[in-house]
Parts: sequence; C-alpha cells; structure tokens
Amino acid sequence: MTTHHHRASIPQSWSAAIATLVGVLLLGAALAWITDSVTLQGERTIYTVNCVGGSWNGTACTGRLAAGDRYRYRALRIHREVLFWRPGASEASGRLLGCDIQDGRNWHCPDGPDAARSITTTLVRGRAVRDPASGPAFHAVPKWRWLLLHWGLPGGDEADDGAPE
Repeated sequence: MTTHHHRASIPQSWSAAIATLVGVLLLGAALAWITDSVTLQGERTIYTVNCVGGSWNGTACTGRLAAGDRYRYRALRIHREVLFWRPGASEASGRLLGCDIQDGRNWHCPDGPDAARSITTTLVRGRAVRDPASGPAFHAVPKWRWLLLHWGLPGGDEADDGAPE
C-alpha cells in the first residue's frame, strides 16, 4: 500500500502578491523612519547643520553643509514639561518647565534655568522656532538630508529653516 503525501502549496500568484505586499510595507516603514513621520509619542528630533569653510547668508551656506548636533525633545503633557538632550553628547539632559503642550510636535515653554542650553523653547508642526533673544542660532534640515550629510554625501547648500512640514 502506498501513501501519498500532499504538500500544501500556495498558488504562485499569491506568492507574488504576498512578496509585493511585504515589499510595500518595508518601503513604507523605511520612508516613515527616514522622514521622521512616525516617532515615539511626544518625541521629536531636530537635526542641525553647520556651514564649513564658509558662512551663513540667511539659510544658504557659502561653504559646505555638514551634519551638526541632533536635539531630541520629549513633551510630557501631564507634567507640563519638555525634556531635551543631544544624542551622543556627554552633557546631562535639560528640562523646560511650565510648558503649554498641545502634542509632541506643538508646544511652547517660557524661559527657565535650562532654556539657554536648548536651541528652542517652541515647536510648531514639528519645527523648532528660532528665538534670537534667548537661544543659540541654529540651522536645521530634515532627517533624510542630515543622514546624507552625516554619511559624507552631498546634501545641498541651504538649510530648511522656517517652513513647517
């Protein structure tokens, strides 16, 4: 007596559809990561750039753009505070207190003891608002451009200060 073992198989068209779906999901996840459109709840990173071998003329660098520091902010709405730090830096994190927090991409904090160590006390639609009176000057770019510059690739000669995403 012979027994036949039947292997369940997925039709070839289904295999192609599943492979396409997985590819689209991976591409979508990579795009979300590289554009910072999906971040941890209440958290936002500002990617700064430096002008090497030149000077700033508004948002244009007359030299070469280089990746600068990253500033990460975590808004804690229930405590009305925003924590901030520079990933990879040895300095301690800072706190902005008494903040009006709509969400992790929209908040404003009054000047306080740690405000001078922060590049901003206000985020609007995920963009740091420059305050020449209280914070240091900075120029920022989106994460994908900062990554290009960090890897030593060309990333243009102008910062994206100002216009919210």
